[in-house]
Amino acid sequence: MLHHLAPGRLVRHAVWWVQDYGYAAVWQVRAVTSPRDPERYLDGTGRPVLVIPGVWETWAFLRPMIERLHAEGHPVHVLDDLRWNSRPVEATARDVAAYLLGHGLTDVVIVAHSKGGLIGKYVMALLDETRRVRSMVAVCSPFSGSRYATWLVLPALRAFSPRDATTMLLARDDSANARITSVYGEFDPHIPEGSELPGAVNVRLHAGGHFRVLAHPRTIATVLAAAAEPA
Repeated sequence: MLHHLAPGRLVRHAVWWVQDYGYAAVWQVRAVTSPRDPERYLDGTGRPVLVIPGVWETWAFLRPMIERLHAEGHPVHVLDDLRWNSRPVEATARDVAAYLLGHGLTDVVIVAHSKGGLIGKYVMALLDETRRVRSMVAVCSPFSGSRYATWLVLPALRAFSPRDATTMLLARDDSANARITSVYGEFDPHIPEGSELPGAVNVRLHAGGHFRVLAHPRTIATVLAAAAEPA
C-alpha cells in the first residue's frame, strides 16, 4: 500500500501518477480529434503487426507506436470495428482471430496495451491452431488481474478481477507465454500486482504508470526489435 512506502518513493510514484494521466488525457483527445485512416498503415515489406488497444481506447490511442512501426516498413493492422474495446475478452479475441484468417496474415507480431494483452494471449493460446501469430509484446497487461477491479461497478472493468473466469483461464494456460514479451514499469496505478508473466520475457522498466510506459524508449525499442526479428 502507498502509506507503507518510503517518503521519497511515495513522491516518485505520485509524480508518475500525475504524468501518466496527463499523457493519457492528451492522447485520448488526439485519438478522437485526429484523422482516422487505418488503411494508410497497411503498406510495407516488413513483418505484419497487429495492434490491440486497451479498454476504452481506440487504436488511435496507440498512434505514436503505429507511426514508428510503419516508418520502419511494417504493415500495421488495426480493427477499427473494436471502437472503444469494451466488449468481453473472449468475444474480442474471436474478432481478432477472424481478422487474421480473413486477411490471410501469417508471421504476425501483436503489439498490445493493457486489456489488449489478454485478448492477444487468448488468441495465441486458444484460437490460433495454425500459428498465424509469431509473438506478442504486451505493455502493462493485467495477466494476473487487478485487485482494484473487484470493487468496480462497470462490467468492462470488473472483468479484470483476479477471480474473473477468463482471467483465471488465461493465467492457468501458459502454452503461449514463451512467445510473449511483457513490458511494464515498477509502479502501475491500475495493476498493483504488476504485469510479470511466468515463462515470458519480462521487461521491467525504471519508470511508472499505465499509459506513459507506451512512450518509453525501451518499450519502443522492444516492440521494434520484436517486429524486426529474423525469421
